[in-house]
Amino acid sequence: MVAFALAALFLLAFGISVRKDRRRFSNAVLLGLTFLTSCFALLLQVAKLPGWAGPAVLLLVFGLPALGILALGVFLIANGVTMVRKEGRRPANLLSMAAGIGIFGMIALPALVGRLGSPLADGVMTALALVVAYVSFVFMCFLGYAFLYGRIKVRGDVDFVVVLGAGLTGGDQVPPLLASRLRKGQQIYEAQLARGARPPVLLPSGGKGSDEKVPEARAMADWLIARGVPAEHVTLEDRSRTTEENMLLSREIMTAAEPGYRCVVVTNDFHAFRAAMMARKAGVNGQVLGSPTARYFWPSATLREFVAVFWEHRAVNLSICGLLAAAVAVGSAATS
Repeated sequence: MVAFALAALFLLAFGISVRKDRRRFSNAVLLGLTFLTSCFALLLQVAKLPGWAGPAVLLLVFGLPALGILALGVFLIANGVTMVRKEGRRPANLLSMAAGIGIFGMIALPALVGRLGSPLADGVMTALALVVAYVSFVFMCFLGYAFLYGRIKVRGDVDFVVVLGAGLTGGDQVPPLLASRLRKGQQIYEAQLARGARPPVLLPSGGKGSDEKVPEARAMADWLIARGVPAEHVTLEDRSRTTEENMLLSREIMTAAEPGYRCVVVTNDFHAFRAAMMARKAGVNGQVLGSPTARYFWPSATLREFVAVFWEHRAVNLSICGLLAAAVAVGSAATS
């Protein structure tokens, strides 16, 4: 019962943290800890369960994740092939394939190391396995909570709809990825109009890149106006170069126009949770909503987002990885 009480405690902490602010990464970690402690509590009860229930719990806790890992490896490699075929061989497009190969590499590695019969190799293998397990745990926390965060709906009226920019094609044309964000922003705008509320200001945010003829915000505004949005309902933020600047400069515009503003920020679904964390850091008063992304693009994009989030919290993450490796080294020294 103690294990179930611990799981309930993590669940309570998760609920309180989400209520305070949905945009915290700690929410993802608390969700992951709730899941892990719940699984551990179930395992402690296996001997007490009826004959059919024990094997079912073991299958749920061990069998399904094992099959899921194999399926994930195959899926990521297949997705990597699709990414290369559709988007080219840029390093960012190889992430899903590399992750899939890495999964099968970690499965095969223990057998290869076992053949060496080397205590040093065994120690390195153990340390690597612990670090991979930690990174995998953080990734599953990120993925699970990002999925939940993506289910957020707009409640009530907002004063601004900020649409984050992305690169233009041909120097001044809105690509499909960016058009998806703009359609989502226009849908929010039109839904509020349909309720008879004051129309929100659509705030496209994005500066001019070195290979672009116009600022992204200008091309985005033209796209919206061409599809029926009155020009007076569109305000541009055309100086930002990064997502952080998108948030900070948009906040300046919104605060100057209406100090007590409420907004939503629109980006693509794979980017929503990380953008939400940036919005929180920048002091933006609003949640982030995601627009649909091509299915083949989503896995690699999500992996990039995770790598960025992991690196943003590198002080904690690298310290934990170092402690895990050090613990293995101390343990090996003690047994030798």
